[in-house]
Amino acid sequence: MSRKAPKKPNQKGQDEDRENKLQAVVLADSFETRFSPFTLERPRCLLPLANTPLIEYTFECLANAGVEEVFIYCGAHTDQVKHYLSHSKWDISSSPFSKLKIFDAEFKDVGDIMRDLDHADLITGDFLVVTGDVVSNFPLDIALAKHRARRLADKNAIMTMVLREAGTEHRTKAKDASPVFVIDPTKDRCLHYEEMASMSSNKTVNIDPDLFSRHSELDIRQDLIDCYIDICTPDVLALWTDSFDYTTPRKQFLFGILKDYDLNGKTIHIHIVKDHYASRVRSLQAYDAVSKDIISRWAYPLCPDSNLLQGHSYQLQRGNIYKEENVVLARSCVVKPRTVIGQNTSIGDGSVVGNSILGRRCQIGKNVTVYGCYIWDDAVIGDGSDIRQTIVANEAVVGKNCRVEPGCLLSFAVRLADGLTLPKGTRLTRSKRREKKVDGAPSWEYTHTEDSIVGKGGEGTRFTEEAGEDEDDVDGGASSGLLYTLPNLSNASISTLNTDSADELIQPLSPGSVPTSVSGEDSETDFRHDAVPSLFDSFQRGDTADVIQLELMGLRLSSDASDHQVRHAIVAALMKWIQHVMENESIGAGDAVTRVLRKYKTLVQRTIFDQDMADKADQVDLLLLIQQDLVHRDKGESTLVFMAKELYFLELVEEEAYDQWWKDGRSQGDDGLMRVRSQTEQFIVWLANAEEDSESDSQNEEDSDEA
Repeated sequence: MSRKAPKKPNQKGQDEDRENKLQAVVLADSFETRFSPFTLERPRCLLPLANTPLIEYTFECLANAGVEEVFIYCGAHTDQVKHYLSHSKWDISSSPFSKLKIFDAEFKDVGDIMRDLDHADLITGDFLVVTGDVVSNFPLDIALAKHRARRLADKNAIMTMVLREAGTEHRTKAKDASPVFVIDPTKDRCLHYEEMASMSSNKTVNIDPDLFSRHSELDIRQDLIDCYIDICTPDVLALWTDSFDYTTPRKQFLFGILKDYDLNGKTIHIHIVKDHYASRVRSLQAYDAVSKDIISRWAYPLCPDSNLLQGHSYQLQRGNIYKEENVVLARSCVVKPRTVIGQNTSIGDGSVVGNSILGRRCQIGKNVTVYGCYIWDDAVIGDGSDIRQTIVANEAVVGKNCRVEPGCLLSFAVRLADGLTLPKGTRLTRSKRREKKVDGAPSWEYTHTEDSIVGKGGEGTRFTEEAGEDEDDVDGGASSGLLYTLPNLSNASISTLNTDSADELIQPLSPGSVPTSVSGEDSETDFRHDAVPSLFDSFQRGDTADVIQLELMGLRLSSDASDHQVRHAIVAALMKWIQHVMENESIGAGDAVTRVLRKYKTLVQRTIFDQDMADKADQVDLLLLIQQDLVHRDKGESTLVFMAKELYFLELVEEEAYDQWWKDGRSQGDDGLMRVRSQTEQFIVWLANAEEDSESDSQNEEDSDEA
């Protein structure tokens, strides 16, 4: 699959050019079983994410970074990866990659791959190491430039890790282990790495005391998501070879190299992403979350309507509904927001589909309910069936009048008989699977259909994971995490901090709930998930407040959003835009707040309806939303002061509202809220004194008139 350019006459010049080429290593095999039983038959990198194979997102990231040579390391299903890439846009003459080489030896872990790469002598300069499940719109040029500058200044600066800033209780974090990075913020240098066991009562990190004496400032960060995008020098490969027993890139390699700094003298640095999207689809939990982010355009331009694959024809409709050509929808069917429908898929009369992704050539029968599901190509859902929060793989069939409860996984070509109820969390497969003989030699044995599970006439058997099967994963991270067991999943982007964690929690549908309407917190996060990116894009284009208001009204009508929901979306978008202006134009919080609020004053004004009321509920809600958002932003304290002042001078918020907000218990709910409002106290005192002076002057005037 390697396409070599014609050799130039000047071989020396060619070698120099090759040293300057950016290379990348793609770990196409995860060496874990979190996506079983699907990965028994197909590699994770080829599983569909929003109807596009995962590896396409990884290659888009590499192409945007200017990578020219790509080395792909596979484990299982190498033939499938080869076949796919040989028929893809990445292996044609117009490909941005001059070389695309696949290695198909029997590798057992990441350590084997890195040592093989060192011995192959293919790496000539700086190179990227990424997993085959990365979704990112982050431009790597800034991180690359900083890495190269460090390397020129210090040849011992061998590696830069790209990390994503997020909350400490982020929904994509591993359940059983939380990564902790100890960082020197003055040099962006990682000094210590450790994984804290979430289920352990011992919440301590073992940090070498010498680090405190050697470094004037240390940050202990538990709020960073590891995107597994590493910028490396060839020295990294040599260290892997020297450390012949290392198998995992973080728990062993990173930890060991940092621990042995006095012996090796090598430094590892970090680059923190704040304003772009970056995530790994490392588990079913992340698969669900990243899919929602793509549909809601948090990862733009990595969206269905960008049509990354040749032949895709998705178009965006209101409510984040994406449809390809030749979709057949019955007159009485209902397609709810946040739904993707592939080409030649049909939905029958009386069926309701929402918050789901349907592949190509799927057949959804009559009076079917599909909510929160991922239905891959050529699947069939029979008439009258109810299926929720489930993944149905290619060519699987759900019979008529079936009920598939949340968290089920139906692998390729599984067939359920009519009238069957599948309990929560059931995983079914028809695949052959590997079993160990007594002497340790592997053998293949086909599974047999279990009528007690799939019903008479059905095909498939229950998949049960063997003990210890996923112990040696890439990072020692989380369990597979079935969808229905995720009480902390939210519809907020994985790439953004939660503005109010209490608002972000979403519970799976109960068996008796109705998917045709989403209520309470789900409804709010769904609307905000759609509205905030739309508002931010409008701010970037420089649209007027009137134009933005028309677009927002359309979104509101389609989602039946409340005044509070609209207010929340406007606040989130404005705060994000103000921070963007501050960082990109190098101006202070006061100037940024003044410029943005004066331009978009009417957007805020149209969400407030309590000017003539004693209880300023709308204005207090506005101030609370701003305060909650700024808890997680840089310069939140000073930004809140300027927001309070500007809202007052623009006559959007009245004196009584400030007094009610300041005394409201919700504005004092935790240390973060108290901290972010601390600098605003002086303004509140000034307002109170100004009001007293005004009342005193009025009284004096009345006394003078009476005299």
